Amino acid sequence: MINRDNRGFWDGIAEHRLLIQRCTACATLRFPWLPGCNACASPDWDTIEASGAGTVFSYVVMHHPPFPAFDPPYAVALVELAEGVRMVSNITGVPYDKVRIGMPVQLEFLRADEELELPVFRGSEG
Repeated sequence: MINRDNRGFWDGIAEHRLLIQRCTACATLRFPWLPGCNACASPDWDTIEASGAGTVFSYVVMHHPPFPAFDPPYAVALVELAEGVRMVSNITGVPYDKVRIGMPVQLEFLRADEELELPVFRGSEG
């Protein structure tokens, strides 16, 4: 659900940019987006654009429930971005049974329907 606290994230996705919040008081990066810094409690922040590079930190294979954008089974991973924050997203480009912890991944965008575009990560078997 898009709300006032995460609207900037989704606006970035619409522009094919993955934005990470950065506290302007202590420079701590945070994801997911929050209304205040969990390191110093400052409410002030700006954003940086993620490079899109990451690695699979952990993953699960989803068999149920089905999701309209993905045919089960599919891999959902906790991706550690090059910037150091982690986010949950789908892994594309490789079969679900080839996803591995430590696998390098690269950000891409998936149009799920007319209204929804998602950040996903393309894995590589090689």
